[in-house]
Amino acid sequence: MAVFFIEANNTWQQVGEGITRQVTGYNNDLMMVKVAFEKGAVGTLHHHVHTQASYVASGVFEVEVDGVKQVLRAGDTFFVAPNFVHGVVCLEAGLLVDVFNPHREDFL
Repeated sequence: MAVFFIEANNTWQQVGEGITRQVTGYNNDLMMVKVAFEKGAVGTLHHHVHTQASYVASGVFEVEVDGVKQVLRAGDTFFVAPNFVHGVVCLEAGLLVDVFNPHREDFL
C-alpha cells in the first residue's frame, strides 16, 4: 500500500463512453477512486457488495440510489449500501471521488 498518491505518476483508465477512472489508493479494507465524467455520460445502473460513499468534487449529476433520484452538485455526497442499485447521469462535466469498503478487486 502506497502512503502517498501522486496524480502525475498515475494513469487514467477509460471505463465507458465519456468516463475515465483513476484509482488513487487502496488496501484490503478501503479504496479511493476518482471518476471523471463528460457532460451526458451515464454511469449505468448497477450494484455490488461494497459499501460506497461518493463525493461530488465538481460538476452536476443526477444520482439514483435504490430507486430515488436527486440532483447533486459540487460539495454534495451520496452513500450506497451493499447491493443497492445505483447510477448517475452527468448533467455538467465533473468529477466524483468514490470510496469503497472493501476495495474493488475488479478495478485493479
